[in-house]
Amino acid sequence: MVDNLPEAKNYHTDGGAIYLGVDFMNNHERNTINKADTHIIEGTNADIRCYIAGLQRKSRCFFRKFETLIAMLTLFVNAYNKFGEEKLLYRKQFPNRISPKGRFFYPFSHLDFL
Repeated sequence: MVDNLPEAKNYHTDGGAIYLGVDFMNNHERNTINKADTHIIEGTNADIRCYIAGLQRKSRCFFRKFETLIAMLTLFVNAYNKFGEEKLLYRKQFPNRISPKGRFFYPFSHLDFL
C-alpha cells in the first residue's frame, strides 16, 4: 500500500531513531529540535487510534479483513475532513467563541459528519 502512494515533496519526522533505517528518497527532514513539522500529523494519528477501535490494541480489537480496515479509514478520513472544513468556516463566522478553558467552542462534533 505504501509503495503505491505518490512521492511527497518532503518527509518530516521527529528525532526518533526508528526513522534512521527508512529510505525517504533524499526528501527527509529530521527535526530533532522541536515538533513544529510533526505535531499536526501526530495529533491526527492520535485521533485515528482513539476513534477506530481496531487500531487501538492488537490483542483485543483488530480487523480480520483488509477491506474492512480500508472502509473504516475511508469513512473516518471523510468525516474528519468535513469536520475540519466546518470548524474553519465556523471560526471565520464566530471568531470570539472561546470556552472558559481557553479553547474554541463548536456546537458540533466529528461524529455529526459520519
